Amino acid sequence: MRVQLTKKIISSSLPRDRPYELRDAQVRGLLLRVQPSGHRAWIVTWAHGKRRTLGSVQHLSLDQARDVARQVVADFVQTGLPAIGRPKAPSITLRAFLDEHYAPWARTELKTAIDSLRRIEQAFPGLMLMPLAKIDGRAIEQWWAGRLRDKVRPGAAQTISKATASRNLATLRSALTQAVKWRLLENNPVASARLKTSKPRTVVRFLTAAEESRLRATLIQRDSLRATARANANSWRSARRQELLPDLPQGCYTDHLSPIVLLAINTGLRKGELLTLDWADIHFEARMLTVRSENAKSGRQRHVPLNEEALCVLSRWRGLTKGTDSVFGIRGLKTSWDKLLVSASIENLRFHDLRHHFASRLVMNGVDLNTVRELLGHADLTMTLRYAHLAPEHLAAAVGTLSAPTAQRD
Repeated sequence: MRVQLTKKIISSSLPRDRPYELRDAQVRGLLLRVQPSGHRAWIVTWAHGKRRTLGSVQHLSLDQARDVARQVVADFVQTGLPAIGRPKAPSITLRAFLDEHYAPWARTELKTAIDSLRRIEQAFPGLMLMPLAKIDGRAIEQWWAGRLRDKVRPGAAQTISKATASRNLATLRSALTQAVKWRLLENNPVASARLKTSKPRTVVRFLTAAEESRLRATLIQRDSLRATARANANSWRSARRQELLPDLPQGCYTDHLSPIVLLAINTGLRKGELLTLDWADIHFEARMLTVRSENAKSGRQRHVPLNEEALCVLSRWRGLTKGTDSVFGIRGLKTSWDKLLVSASIENLRFHDLRHHFASRLVMNGVDLNTVRELLGHADLTMTLRYAHLAPEHLAAAVGTLSAPTAQRD
């Protein structure tokens, strides 16, 4: 029965032998259901056979029930399924979500799966046993405040930067986006969180001539000291008839750091591209290396020529890594990189800045920006334009081609 519901009609609707309903003539989908016991409750319906109980008339007024019904019907018209009709997401902890759902998917679909999973586990230990539904804006704000007090490593004085915390948060946001898609979570709490990032660099950071000289000298000194330390250790072991460690001859690379840094300076490859190189990607006769599409940020394969130093570095390093498919065989180099910068007295330099250094040297030596773009693997020229100011002599030469107009004669 459809009637114009009023407070008087609601209060005077008496129970009968069987339940009955009064349909509101003012708001589509709103019903008043009266039970034989006298209990009266609000019902909202949005399609044939699709209904939910909103609450009793004692807890929900007529106006409130009408407002809810309007919203439910509007959601149905816009999305096809109002929020009230969606199945409740199962209760699952972040730990269980990562292990049972996200990790198997990520290992198949993401080339950064290992790094992403490790980053979440290291950055969010306090959220691991928390149900996904309990991770809200407040929990994220508390995490943010605590994260900025964490040390970069045990015993270090330096704390985590805002940029690092933001990267942590972005990785978690990406994972929880999948939880929403798989209906394990209704809303992504990180999607609405305010990401507080540090100010982006406005100037491209590259090595000065003095800094590059110190960096190279420090790498040589580091390898020399490691080789000397290994020789002393083997002398000590030999005197005690203990098994000797593999030799580290003077003048050779003692580990991955020197070849990686020198190759980055001479090729401009990203860290991830360097660490995923296989020897099959190095073409010595063609003097070129290949960055495979699955390892490139742009998703496109590219070929990078090798200069004399890059060829020499790879040739020397290949002799020390016989029998391995991977060129470097490591996952990261943060600790050794940080120590190298301290030893070389170089501040405010990221490993990624070696890529900027490579591009900057090309531009300052007169290489056109489109060629630099191809070598760096940029999808378009927009990113490469940040290096345009490093070639002022070419800009001046371009302006110099304009001659003064000849004065007109009478």
